[in-house]
Amino acid sequence: MGDKPIWEQIGSSFVQHYYHIFDTDRTQLGSLYIDASCLTWEGQQCQGKTAIVEKLSSLPFQKIQHSITSQDHQPTPDSCILSMVVGQLKADDDQVLGFHQTFLLKSFQGAWVCTNEVFRLALHNV
Repeated sequence: MGDKPIWEQIGSSFVQHYYHIFDTDRTQLGSLYIDASCLTWEGQQCQGKTAIVEKLSSLPFQKIQHSITSQDHQPTPDSCILSMVVGQLKADDDQVLGFHQTFLLKSFQGAWVCTNEVFRLALHNV
């Protein structure tokens, strides 16, 4: 991994960490956000660490497993990292669904946090 640009290393590490926490105990995701963070989840917006964790914790499933198909990371002019993730998820006993998720990461008090996030299921013909 040492030959990849630093933003790819940071982005990949964040993505791996995020989905590990989400899949094991999504109530513990708060450390990845700040009070100014924004989330758009299937068109529903919320802002702030507490509101985001409440939203993610209230999603209507008990267990979930994400499988990452691909991820891309770019540095931004203001020293942030833009990360785009494409993958599949399986919630409870539902069918496997595709998803797209975008994160804007920023270094904040010595840690990389998500300031902006957008999630959409990859549904067609709905």
